[in-house]
Amino acid sequence: MIKTQIKKLVSKNKLLSSFFKPGLPKLKKDKNFNSKNYWDERYVSGGNSGEGSYGRLAMFKAEVINNFIDKNKINTVLELGCGDGNQLLLFKTPKYIGLDVSKKSIELCKKQFESDKSKSFFLYEPEYFIDGLNIFKADLTMSLDVIYHLVENETFEKYMHDLFTCSNKYAMIYASNTDKQNSYQSQHVFHRKFSDWIETNFQNWKLLEKIKNKYPHESFADFYIYEKES
Repeated sequence: MIKTQIKKLVSKNKLLSSFFKPGLPKLKKDKNFNSKNYWDERYVSGGNSGEGSYGRLAMFKAEVINNFIDKNKINTVLELGCGDGNQLLLFKTPKYIGLDVSKKSIELCKKQFESDKSKSFFLYEPEYFIDGLNIFKADLTMSLDVIYHLVENETFEKYMHDLFTCSNKYAMIYASNTDKQNSYQSQHVFHRKFSDWIETNFQNWKLLEKIKNKYPHESFADFYIYEKES
């Protein structure tokens, strides 16, 4: 009875589900797990982008993002990992480009915003995303609840490279920032100390601001806003 109650509590709390699962069996890892396939299958089966894109977490994120866009006169925004588009409904972006690895995700966004000419959506294939002509450029690039889902190292490296090279000035990340894993986190979660990676690989980018999560008991993610030095 107690064990069942603990399971229910953990399943409803994102922070607990990643860091604290006392008395629960360790998850069996699938060596053939593929993050791209996971998200496509999730959307196809009727799933959504997760709790972070709904409810008060979505409202909190939108408040931070909209304030930043307004304060810094941002005209173009590119989001790497646009998901099902629910979070986007709350953004006030003059011009928006959304990319995602899931075909179903792009299909959902296309349907949701088909009459909105200020938004464009594209399928993102990291391995085949080669933008030598800098066609995909924006004042601000965003990564929201994505980095800790990049289980494969090669995918993480390419994603981070694209996130920063597609930006003219600002990059906004909403994620956990640690390399500590535990035996109980879901297999589509792998935490990354991305700040160290940025410091090593994009030394002309500096952390402009860190904004703590308004609901730390519901999400392990915080905002990290980077600015490109001239």
